[in-house]
Amino acid sequence: MPFPPYPPTVPEFLRTRREAFGPRPLILLEPRRITYADADELSARLARGLLALGLAKGARVGILMPNGPDWVVAWLAAARIGCVVVPINTFYPPRELGFVLRHADVHALLCVPRHLGNDPLERLEAVAPGLAGARSQALFLEEIPQLRHVVVWGGADRAWARSERDLEAAAEASPAVDDAFLAAVERNVTPADPMAILYTSGSTADPKGAVHSHGSLIRHAYNLNALRDLRADDRIFAPMPFFWVGGFVFTLLSAMHAGACLLCEERFEPGETLRLLERERATIVAAWPHMAKAMLDHPSLRQRDLSSVRDGNLHAILPEGARPTDPELRSNSLGMTETAGPHSLDRMDVELPERLRGSFGRSVPGLEHKIVDPETGEPLPPGVPGEICVRGYSLMQGLHKVEREDTFDRDGFYHTGDGGYLDEGGVLFFQSRLGDLIKTAGANVSPREVELSIEASPEVQAAFVVGLPDPVRGQIVAAAVVLAPGRELGEAELRRRLRADLSAYKVPRHLCFAAKAELPFTDSGKIDRRRLAALLVERVRGAADA
Repeated sequence: MPFPPYPPTVPEFLRTRREAFGPRPLILLEPRRITYADADELSARLARGLLALGLAKGARVGILMPNGPDWVVAWLAAARIGCVVVPINTFYPPRELGFVLRHADVHALLCVPRHLGNDPLERLEAVAPGLAGARSQALFLEEIPQLRHVVVWGGADRAWARSERDLEAAAEASPAVDDAFLAAVERNVTPADPMAILYTSGSTADPKGAVHSHGSLIRHAYNLNALRDLRADDRIFAPMPFFWVGGFVFTLLSAMHAGACLLCEERFEPGETLRLLERERATIVAAWPHMAKAMLDHPSLRQRDLSSVRDGNLHAILPEGARPTDPELRSNSLGMTETAGPHSLDRMDVELPERLRGSFGRSVPGLEHKIVDPETGEPLPPGVPGEICVRGYSLMQGLHKVEREDTFDRDGFYHTGDGGYLDEGGVLFFQSRLGDLIKTAGANVSPREVELSIEASPEVQAAFVVGLPDPVRGQIVAAAVVLAPGRELGEAELRRRLRADLSAYKVPRHLCFAAKAELPFTDSGKIDRRRLAALLVERVRGAADA
């Protein structure tokens, strides 16, 4: 299988990228853009600052930033000295932010002062109220006991926060933390060392942290590129957040292997995004389906020169040979945070035979699948559906704070919770999730997490959350809400409370108030989620008709 011809660590990865692509553009977020050489120099300067702050190999460094040059520099700076990077979801409200900071044992948090109107520092003060009156930059907080430092890009108006310039000044004031010392630290980083803890929603209420090594992440992005057509002159529209594995591995790392440039934006607005694609001569547009639809429907589309685009999901503007005649006859891929992205993938630019319609490709070289009976764990023959299991080089080292015996089976396979089967030729067919996880516009939502948030309102007796099919987002979140006897609660007020507690994509698109007797339950007294979803679909349609 194709693996990089150098030790797969961030220091070596960055060195080889600079040697191969130094003056080429790496990433832009207007008005700022940096080259591969810039990324090396800026991250070295910041890495020395982190060392001067007292961070060492194994320390957990959280990154709370949108896609752009600052995110890349922060990641490279921390990872090149052996710190474990914890990419943090910028959508997190205080409760979720506090959970990840505590669960990951984050020692230093690198963040921006504001993003899309949100103030991360206010969220931190909501997590740890004692911060509001803190005067020291060395933190000791009961609510987040491992957190010692908060570094804010551009500075902040809080006495307890530093700026990135403070770190650089600390490095300059510490003669021992020079380039030679940085090089010595980098030589001590190995492919087996943890590089990142990537969080994903689980089938329970709390997110899971998948621990990945330098070797697994860098090798996997390199290996996946053998199945793709990325070029050094590509300019890739990159809306998938880097705090998710698709943005981090399949977009950022893969682009850096190829020497390509990433195009980022602060927020999506179809007209402005089309202007960005035209101005920057984008070649690959990998947009979420709802983004692609909004751009294709936008009135300015016909005025834009998008002739540079050669691949992606803006099918209507692609050259004739690159446009799929039948999208169902192009291979999909199946992946997850625990496997560092796709674990099944075939060439996605070739037509499949009819017998493989809707298939999800073969095992990525170096990975293997088995299908087992979900109840007994016994392997199943080709063509028989069951639970998809995977093992191989890109599989995580483990789930943070979960024992290995509770994560992998005795043969080292990870049981994904996805249902499907393998055909006689080893091609994977995905059917559905065995659990209740909702996938909406690429994001995972745990129904129980949303139910607990709804049930936190004293007027609510019970809540039941399901995913409803949606042609653009895949699924949307919907909830049936049962109020306590004699209590009242309006939809607007409930939404207001949920928005304060949940990320925006987790707040139900549809809230249906019902008596418990109106809802479908099994003989054992559990909610029948399949029948509930059908019931809510009918109610949504009825409301739309009305």
